[in-house]
Amino acid sequence: MNNESSPPSPSAETTLWKGHTSQLVHFWYYFFCIVIALGIGFGSTVVALPTAGLSYLALLVPLFMWLIRWWITKSTSYELTTQRLKIGTGILNRKLDELELFRVKDYAMDQPLFLRLVGLGNLTLVTSDASTPTVAMRAIANVEDVREKLRTAVQSERDRKRVREMDVDSHDDGMTIA
Repeated sequence: MNNESSPPSPSAETTLWKGHTSQLVHFWYYFFCIVIALGIGFGSTVVALPTAGLSYLALLVPLFMWLIRWWITKSTSYELTTQRLKIGTGILNRKLDELELFRVKDYAMDQPLFLRLVGLGNLTLVTSDASTPTVAMRAIANVEDVREKLRTAVQSERDRKRVREMDVDSHDDGMTIA
């Protein structure tokens, strides 16, 4: 019995990057939850409603709003491999969407000031996939590195599958076929 492992074949799929959307994309939502909680606390304490003890239970509303949004964001994951982009979503019912990299037509990276200050950015992919024509990965860490890995992997996968993207001009050149 030989204990040596054979080298991976050229078509072996390996993980290049894994990540999540940052919770910072919901900054204003979380801020709103805090404002609601402060309003409830103020109303329960300073105004001294007759049912002040029960009104503190209302603090559970912004807390649940915060937790649900946090959980939904945390349960969305991305995995970039040498052949696919896997997007997992869902809390109780999980869904895995896979995008073959050779279907990626274009990608754009943007870093709004707020995200750039904390080292995050957005990556948007335009694809030829019928079920997922556009993929937006919002507020991901090391977006420049992920974009470069994606670019290299897309080109490698196109070469491996011998697939080329073809642009078709859709303007009317005045010629008609009868």
